[in-house]
Amino acid sequence: MAEEQKNTPDMAASSESEHAPPRKKANVRFAFACAILASMTSILLGYDIGVMSGASLFIKEDMKITDVEVEILLGILNLYSLVGSFAAGRTSDWIGRRLTIILAAVIFFVGAIMMGLSVNYPMLMAGRFVAGIGVGYALMIAPVYTAEVSPASSRGFLTSFPEVFINFGILLGYVSNYAFSRLRLQLGWRLMLGVGAAPSVALALMVLAMPESPRWLVMKGRLADAKVVLGETSDTAEEAATRLAEIKEAVAIPADLDGDVVAVPKRAGGERRVWKELILSPTPAVRRVLLSALGIHFFQQSSGIDAVVLYSPRVFQSAGITDKNKLLGTTCAVGVTKTLFILVATFTLDRFGRRPLLLASAGGMVATLVTLGLGLTVIGEGATGGGWVIAVSIASILAFVAFFSIGLGPITWVYSSEIFPLHLRALGCSLGVGLNRVTSGVISMTFLSLSKAITIGGSFFLYAGIASLAWLFFFTYLPETRGRTLEQMGELFGIHNMAGDDDSAATPPPSPEEEEKITNYVEMAAPSSSSSTATSSHHAK
Repeated sequence: MAEEQKNTPDMAASSESEHAPPRKKANVRFAFACAILASMTSILLGYDIGVMSGASLFIKEDMKITDVEVEILLGILNLYSLVGSFAAGRTSDWIGRRLTIILAAVIFFVGAIMMGLSVNYPMLMAGRFVAGIGVGYALMIAPVYTAEVSPASSRGFLTSFPEVFINFGILLGYVSNYAFSRLRLQLGWRLMLGVGAAPSVALALMVLAMPESPRWLVMKGRLADAKVVLGETSDTAEEAATRLAEIKEAVAIPADLDGDVVAVPKRAGGERRVWKELILSPTPAVRRVLLSALGIHFFQQSSGIDAVVLYSPRVFQSAGITDKNKLLGTTCAVGVTKTLFILVATFTLDRFGRRPLLLASAGGMVATLVTLGLGLTVIGEGATGGGWVIAVSIASILAFVAFFSIGLGPITWVYSSEIFPLHLRALGCSLGVGLNRVTSGVISMTFLSLSKAITIGGSFFLYAGIASLAWLFFFTYLPETRGRTLEQMGELFGIHNMAGDDDSAATPPPSPEEEEKITNYVEMAAPSSSSSTATSSHHAK
């Protein structure tokens, strides 16, 4: 009987596929190209992470700055990016997704030029601030646009592209370090940072060939234009019509209202109600969803990935590699490993499920962090172990980034985006991204000081302890979500109204005191909920 139940979904899917209209290959290729172009904005973040890991060695030597100043220089971009991330929602609603991607590229271009031309530490920090805003814009707009143009059949695959391109950007940053390391000190690191402007220029030009997001077009009442884009990016005409109906419902356009351009009604009090339901007085089920999302974002960064990626040259130095060319060349191996294994995750995520990959990822990270800590401790105490200790430390670093990339790296973004109810997803995902960036900033800005306080080996033992807690959290708290529909996702967490319909009946209006609190919260932090409503509806499929 169990075997029969197990095969039923596959048989049903097979039966449906036999009667489904044929997919339009040209449309699939077009949506694929759009997703790639949008996801390429993530290269900006990846390149900055990768290039700063090596450039910081030369910046410290040239500008004679302290380790604390190096920590701040590397980690502060994560905090600066929050400005861009929170502004991206409203900006993209105002000028459109496509122009927002171009804006992100332009801002990062200016920041990269400022960093490349810096003559002192304050000017370098100013460039980091500008580049950080651009990175924040890119971090938010890439998955939003990709989800909004992707057909249902390819959405899970295509929405993993931003993470792939972050890793590709990290690899490019490492390669840039290696390529310019032989130049004279004052020129080399400036070219490493300044060359980061080139991808942003190419990106801005290529984005001009992309269509506008159909979600944004419907938000502006431009139904005729939205139908054209949906027709070009959907597998079938039927799917295009279904997607249009879903978007119209999400932005409160009556189903029977049609025309080239229509008026879009405004919803009253929706944003305040979302804050009340998610933050001020959540139900136990909603609280579990929120804690699941925040927990996975926290553990993704607190388990030490940025300590390895950003400070890998320092770690390799501690492992016994002193020549800078060998140092940066070995660091490139980290980028190659990370990029290859993120591709493995992209193609296996929907096959094996979220929980198995998360548990395998966290378990492997614990083992490799312990091994790395032992190796670095042996070297730090001056024990003679020969080249095998160095080899074990290098292998542990490569294995660590591999285990991270097959699970905790990509699944964090997938899982947190699919578990929130439709009407809470915009705010919930924003809170997750905010915690993710803050935790990343804390790890980045404390690693060198932590290494001095408890030794570099002790630092990785600490990260291993955090990764162990992550494994326990994933095992006991996070249910499997693979292959579940929107309604089934609600049942999984005990939420019976995942779409948020008739929410006003279920949730009483806020009290005057709550109104004041919510208004303050919304004005300070909340990005536009409409910028990711389509993302949520598509992820839920």
